[in-house]
Amino acid sequence: MIRGLYTSGWSMLAIEKKMDIITNNMANVGTNAYKKDTVVFESFPDVLTKRINDTRSKLSPDGVVGNMQLGSDVGEVFTYYNQGQLLKTDNKLDMAIRDSDSAFFTVSGIDRNGNEKEYYTRDGAFAIGADNMLVTKEGYIVQGVNGPIRLNGDSFSIMSDGTIIQDNEIVDKLLIKEFTDTKTLRKFGSNLLEKTDQTEEALFGGNIQQGYLELSNVNIVKEMVDMITVTRAYEANQKVLQAQDGTLEKAVNEVGALR
Repeated sequence: MIRGLYTSGWSMLAIEKKMDIITNNMANVGTNAYKKDTVVFESFPDVLTKRINDTRSKLSPDGVVGNMQLGSDVGEVFTYYNQGQLLKTDNKLDMAIRDSDSAFFTVSGIDRNGNEKEYYTRDGAFAIGADNMLVTKEGYIVQGVNGPIRLNGDSFSIMSDGTIIQDNEIVDKLLIKEFTDTKTLRKFGSNLLEKTDQTEEALFGGNIQQGYLELSNVNIVKEMVDMITVTRAYEANQKVLQAQDGTLEKAVNEVGALR
């Protein structure tokens, strides 16, 4: 009976985590190039069950009863990096990466320790900031092959490989990073990603589209259906837990009462 309480309770915690992920996806349905997350469940590790201070059993004098599982647990939070739809804006400062799900714009900013660090994003809604540098909406500096990109106004063009041309001269080339395995990337915040020690780079196989923005890859209808499913699963576990709690209450207060 106590095992059932643990199983239902732990399942409710795992389902609550999935609900948080779904809610975050829905909140970012309008965020440029946002990549949706999902929870991957795994079976809870076996737990060795043992009787405490009870060695009277001839079959198991050491008190060991056996193994038991407490249902499912959150294994990982998986991110889908498939490309979202491209929206034509005709704004020369808007850029999108096409035909590659694992390529990203490179930007730089200050990390939590106050050091300059590279980050990666698919959000190409750029602007011209201080010192004519190309920046993101949050102020992160867009990087080119030769360093920070500086432009003289928004009258420029970008070739499919990321080369920037202004006043008939090549200014720089967007520093596009493509990775062999996007599962090694980690979300940092502000729609940015950071690489880990397992991240490996690859050759850029896509192309750059000027005047376009990539939209979120969240399907709002699917997220709403998943939210309903998760809510029902949570309620089912809640009812099971309440039923077991009621049975325990009867066992303690009625069955165990002396007549």
